[in-house]
Amino acid sequence: MYPKRSAVIAIRKWKEEGRTVRKFELSHVVKELRKRRRYKHALEICEWMTQEKDIKLQAGDYAVHLDLVAKVRGIHRAEKFFEDLLGPMADHSTHSTLLNIYVQNNLSAKAEALMAKMLECGLVRNPHPYNLMISLYLSNGELEKVHEVIQELMKHASPDVFTYNLWITVCAKQNDVETAEKVFGDLKKAKLEPDWVTYSSLANLYMKSGFSEKAASTLKEMEKMVYRKNRVAYSSLLCLHTNMGDKDGLRRLWKKMKSLFRKMNNAEYHSMIASLLKLKELKEAEDLYAEWETVSGTNDSRIPNLLLAAYINSDQMGMAESLYKRMLEKDIAASYTTLELLTWGYLKQKQVEKVVAYFKNAVNSVAKWDPDEKFVREVFKLIEEQGSVEGAEQLLDILRKVGHVTTEIYNSLLRTYAKAEKMPLLVEERMGKDNVQLDEETRELIKITSKMCISEVSSSFLKP
Repeated sequence: MYPKRSAVIAIRKWKEEGRTVRKFELSHVVKELRKRRRYKHALEICEWMTQEKDIKLQAGDYAVHLDLVAKVRGIHRAEKFFEDLLGPMADHSTHSTLLNIYVQNNLSAKAEALMAKMLECGLVRNPHPYNLMISLYLSNGELEKVHEVIQELMKHASPDVFTYNLWITVCAKQNDVETAEKVFGDLKKAKLEPDWVTYSSLANLYMKSGFSEKAASTLKEMEKMVYRKNRVAYSSLLCLHTNMGDKDGLRRLWKKMKSLFRKMNNAEYHSMIASLLKLKELKEAEDLYAEWETVSGTNDSRIPNLLLAAYINSDQMGMAESLYKRMLEKDIAASYTTLELLTWGYLKQKQVEKVVAYFKNAVNSVAKWDPDEKFVREVFKLIEEQGSVEGAEQLLDILRKVGHVTTEIYNSLLRTYAKAEKMPLLVEERMGKDNVQLDEETRELIKITSKMCISEVSSSFLKP
């Protein structure tokens, strides 16, 4: 199935060739498409199945359909789809799916209202909805509500391992070792098997609270549980060994991973390089990056960005520039983060021309720039300090093109002219065209600069 083609066309062609289309096969295809994040195609198949009279759909099928509507068409369409479900199809599974949609989008009020309705209608049959509510309160910092949710859970269902893991994470947020250990004990009393996430959360808490021996012991238990099938846990182990400052343990684990897996993925290289840099092992990180270059064909800029940040933070702009050139030579496209890092680097070096050039490239590297006020403020601060009217005009021009011109930006421009003892041209007229209001500072700065010599620079930036 091609990414840009309709999934329905493929199904119709299959039928036209005299082949039978079975529901379980289509459900499997939908599952695989969801795994690959091809939600539009998955939704097309779900919609096609609802129109076929000989395909009998269950509530679980509608739950999958609901999730896909939210992903492809948004929450409002998902709510409409949910409201239109008939009787038995609006069961605990579809309600839980809608609850999950609200939680993923941090819609607390809607999630709480739906949870209350589910409890009232007897639709809470397992710990999953409670786990979703705990996740919601964890993400938005409302930890005080978690205890109440757990009390309700105990009345209506039995906690699962995920519940206990979330509970321990809440304890970690509150630096509450005693309660976390009690929760861990309750998990074992319930005859549930802790997983690697359980041990990871506990180890993190012990490290934060200064219990080094307990952290080391917990890490050993965690490593015993990590196998090839839960590969993602190895990146967590790398991070935990790093946080403990255990260089030997980190290297041992990396060696073990390389013996287990034919090829390390980008996430693992990212974790290991980040760990080495955190432990001040720059040379080792550089060697590992060189290895990544030779084995990876993904050209993921997040990997070199780690080294780039390390060079910039240690004021090695020569090394940073060399790495940037190397990235381009290797066809690794610079991301917004890459260019933002270089801008910050030259800000520290107080090189206005390069700051403006990289800032412009950063802003132009994304389809829609989300203004970073601190970033803009720091760039203008340097330009003001140096009285670079050309830099100020260039920056104003860049920001105008992305629709981000404010009174404060014009005031920064005027302060720069004042610093250079130059008079800008037609500031009020330009502000009017940009639909930007003057404030008291603007008027005062215009008054001050009006007594200075006219700058030739501003005339070259005036709109025709």
